[in-house]
Parts: sequence; structure tokens; C-alpha cells
Amino acid sequence: MRDPRVVSQSPNCGRVCRVDRGDGNSSAKGTQFTEEKFGQAEKTELDAHFESLLARADSTKNWTEKILRQTEVLLQPNPSARVEEFLYEKLDRKVPSRVTNGELLAQYMAEAASELGPTTPYGKTLIKVAEAEKRLGAAERDFIHTASINFLTPLRNFLEGDWKTISKERRLLQNRRLDLDASKARLKKAKAAEAKATLWNDEVDKAEQELRVAQTEFDRQAEVTRLLLEGISSTHVNHLRCLHEFVESQTTYYAQCYRHMLDLQKQLGSSQGAIFPGTFVGTTEPTSPTLSSTSPTTAAATMPMGPSVADLAPPGEAALRLEEVAPPASGTRKARVLYDYEAADSSELALLADELITVYSLPGMDPDWLIGERGNKKGKVPVTYLELLS
Repeated sequence: MRDPRVVSQSPNCGRVCRVDRGDGNSSAKGTQFTEEKFGQAEKTELDAHFESLLARADSTKNWTEKILRQTEVLLQPNPSARVEEFLYEKLDRKVPSRVTNGELLAQYMAEAASELGPTTPYGKTLIKVAEAEKRLGAAERDFIHTASINFLTPLRNFLEGDWKTISKERRLLQNRRLDLDASKARLKKAKAAEAKATLWNDEVDKAEQELRVAQTEFDRQAEVTRLLLEGISSTHVNHLRCLHEFVESQTTYYAQCYRHMLDLQKQLGSSQGAIFPGTFVGTTEPTSPTLSSTSPTTAAATMPMGPSVADLAPPGEAALRLEEVAPPASGTRKARVLYDYEAADSSELALLADELITVYSLPGMDPDWLIGERGNKKGKVPVTYLELLS
């Protein structure tokens, strides 16, 4: 007779799932479950490997939920907005576009500049900052969109699809185990009665047949559940790939933010000297954390030191006198350029991505800067644009 259970392959996760014909005698299962709780009935135990698979699956589910929820908070700190987005998703409707905080700030600054005077120093600066904030807001929007598709969606698909299938099969396995143990208990009682009266022979045969059927059903369900649990390994591989994509999108986002703010800092620094004569424009040098694996402070601390520049004049007054600067006696280092860099003045050295230059530090220099040399050209270069080589 054909088994009414249908075994199929899930197109989403490549794991086994099936439709079952039912849960058997619910009364017998209820009795067996109650007696197990009170220690009045024997219980079939799963092997150690199976229990390990169950524990790993539970751990995967719990940590996936936590990572998903906290990533949602990271991408959208506003709880009301998260609830709204959740409702739209449940209703299978497109989430309306929402203005980011940076874009809203840019709008307010632009309106303030228009009302307070766009030609005044304050108004001009407001406009410049507003443009930078608008670009930051657009970069944030792109990051949220990319992270949602490449990271959040796969995590949700696991919890709402694969995990529900696993949970269903585990419940069916529990029912099959209860059926099996109830059959064992009935056979035990039938044999005990047989010892007292020969009239129970039919009951023993019936109980043995029920036990064989229950054992077969339990073994089949255990195999189906085991295949699903072993599929957690492929879930880990998929989540690993998604995690790499999340890191890439986050790296791109912060790199864009850094470049936008560096450009803004240069714009404000170039106009600061005209607005406030005598101000040291060199304060506009970038102080943001490095994007390379070596921090500016660490990089500067490991660089060979040469003549002091403590008494050198500001950049606007031919600061470094580059023709007089020489590499220190302790030596120099090679560095690979990570990004293109346009020199702000004659004291700096323009850079092209992936080129190799020679660098060294001088006592008294800002730790975020080094002296760079390429051929017969030399000048200050920002550490954040370099990868120092051993």
C-alpha cells in the first residue's frame, strides 16, 4: 500500500519537507505524555548526534532572531518607523519612501540660508553644509536599502520559511515518538496479561503489529527531521555570504561619508581664512579614523623620525619648505595609496590610487599626516589614504 506522505524538495532551501496524513491517536499520545511528565512511563531517547543537531538548530534560530532585530534597530532607530515598515510588509505593500535625518537637516539648513541671507558668510556656509548633509542622507538611504536586501531579507526568509518547516517536522517527530512509546506500553501490558490468561494472545499480536507500524513511522520521521537539521550547515554558509555583503555595504557607506565630510572640511577651511584673517587654516586636516588596517597614531608611532617641524610656518606661508626637508637617518617606509587624493596646496602631494610612494614622519607633525615622496616630488600626505607596508 502506498504511503500517503509526500516527500518533496523545497526550492528555497534545498531541504526535505512533506505533508503528513495525521498525528494518530491523540488520546494515547496525551496519556503517554502525561505519564512521562510524572515519571510513570518510559521514553524513547534520541541519539547524541541527533540531540546535537537539535541544539545547533535552536541556537541558530535564537541568534538569528537577535541579530535580525538589532540590525533593524541599527538601520532604523525609530521604533514607530520600524512598526510601520513591519505592517507594510505584512500587508504585502511597498514601504513608502522616508526622508533620512541627514536629508531633513539639509532641508532645514538650506531654508535657513535662504531666509537669513545666502550671500552672507553664515548663509554660504549653511548652503555648503546642507549640500554635504544631503549627500550623506542619500548615502545612508542606499546603505539601508542594500543592507535590507542582502542581509535582513535572507535572515527573515530563514525564520519565516525554513525554520517553520523544521519546527513542524519536529512536532511530528514528537508525535511519532509518543505513538511509539504508547505502543511499547500497550505491548508490555498485553504480555503481562498473557502471563495470567491465555485469552490475551490476540491482544499481544495486535500490540506487536501496532509497535512495528509505530517504529516504522518514527524511523521515517526521524530521517526527515535529521535531513532538515543537517541542512542548518547550508544555512550558516548562506548567512556567512550575506554577512560579507553586509560588511561590504557598510564599508562603502562609511567611505562615502568620510569623503563627503573631507570635501566639506576642505571647503570650509579654504573659506575660513578669508572670513577670519590670521586663523590657521591647517586645522582642516582630516582627523577621522583611518580606513586602512593601521590607525594614524599607530602608523606615525612606527615611522622613522627626522628633523623637527615644530617651528615651521602654516601652509599659507610656504610652510614646509619642502626643498629643505630630508628623509630621517633612521630610514623610510613604503606605502600603497588606497584612494585618489587631490593636493589642497603646494605643501601637499597629490596621490593616485594603488601607486607606491616613500613615506616618513617628522617630529612635531600632526599624527594624521606623513611626508610622502614620489620621484623628485615630495609633500604632506594623509595617513588615512595609505596602507603602510612592512
